[in-house]
Formats: sequence, structure tokens, C-alpha cells
Amino acid sequence: MPAESPKIDLPEPLDVIAVGAHPDDIEISCGGTLASLVLQGYRVGIIDLTDGEPTPGSPSPEVRHAEAAEAAQTLGVHVRKILTLPNRRLFDTFEARVMLAKEFRRYRPKLVIGFGDKTPLASPDHWQAMQITDAAVFYSRLTKWDETFDYLPVHSIASQVYFRLAFEPSSASASPHQITVDISQTIEKKIESVRCYKTQFPPAKAHVLDRVRGLAMAAGAPCGFEAAETFTAVRPIATSDLVRSIVPSAAKT
Repeated sequence: MPAESPKIDLPEPLDVIAVGAHPDDIEISCGGTLASLVLQGYRVGIIDLTDGEPTPGSPSPEVRHAEAAEAAQTLGVHVRKILTLPNRRLFDTFEARVMLAKEFRRYRPKLVIGFGDKTPLASPDHWQAMQITDAAVFYSRLTKWDETFDYLPVHSIASQVYFRLAFEPSSASASPHQITVDISQTIEKKIESVRCYKTQFPPAKAHVLDRVRGLAMAAGAPCGFEAAETFTAVRPIATSDLVRSIVPSAAKT
């Protein structure tokens, strides 16, 4: 008979996990959405694949970790983990996929949010992060691989959506299934969370915060929101109630 799997104490599950390549990716791309989800009562986590070091302007990894912790506290997220994969040398490897999939199995999210495209003229780590995340979502549900995942239980992630960095233009290869999320109530938290990265956005780069705010306002304007963030779904978005989906405040009579 096969040996019985060891009993593993698991933490309280998260509803949503957002995955970035470096600390500050998530704040810039979807910090407002995460803060909104927290206010709505969801349990939210952030996983950074690397600590972003070395990087110009930061004296040590410890400083970057402290900035990330402060930013997470600003957004109100419940868990933030920084994995040990290498910045500037991040690649979609089997080991990286397994490392992230273990976190998905440990925290059992319903929704995973991650990079959705290349970022030309920016870090190639972003594209690698997308591939690692896609693979880890798949690996999380695979059976008969117990030892590989330290006997963490299998977990199937229900949904996945992609973000893009606020600085990046839309790509022609992006999915057409776009979602716009109202962050009118949390735009200030988003800006404050980005501001926590003092090593990355010193006073000389204050214009970056203006750009983040401006792009959020532009994303919200077509929907009548003060500010918004946009995402693309990996599959078409379906509904059985068109009125409630298109007019959220509508009530059935």
C-alpha cells in the first residue's frame, strides 16, 4: 500500500492572489483593485517572484523588503510573500513553476491575477513572470505529483485574469475580453502604496505618480468612474443576467 501523505497545517485561504515579478509591479498595475477587494471583505494576497534586487537607488534587499511590507499594509492585503527567484535573471523554469504552484496550493485562491503580455523596453522578467504564473496555475491542480509539491493538497484555481503595467501601451496580442474595475474609492491608496517605494520613486521621479493617476482616470472615464484599472480575462466573460451585469444597480421587479 502507498505511504500515507503527511498531515499539513494550512493557513486560512485567500480569495485572490496577485503575482508580480518585483515588488511595486502589483501596486502600479492593480493596487487599487486589491484595496477595493479588501474593502469588500475578500482575503487578498500578493506574491512577488523576486525581491527586485539589485536595482539602482536601493541600498539593500532589506530596504526593498521593508518598502514592500509598507505598501502591502497601505493596501490592506492579508498576505505578502517575496520568493527567492533571481531578479534580472528570472526565467520560466520547472523549479520556478513549482515554487509558485506550492504557494497556490498553500493559500488556495479562487482568482489569480498576473502579467498578461511583454513589456518592451522594460524588464524581460515581466514576460517570464507571465509564463511562470500560467504554468503554476496549471501545476496547482495536477494529481500524482505529491512529493514534487511537498505533499501540499491539489488545488484548482477557478479563474485567472491578466493585468498590464500602467506605463505600457495595449498590445495587439492582448485578449479582447476586457474588464474595467472601479477604483474611485481606492485610487489614493494605490498612489500611496506606490509612494512607499522611495528607492524606486524618489522626488526626481514624482512625475511617475502623476502618470499612474492620470492613466487610472483615463481608464475610468469611459465608464463614468473617477478612476479604474483594466484587466483581460483568459476566457470570454459570460452571464445569465444581462441587466444585472451591465447595470449593476438594477433591481429585479
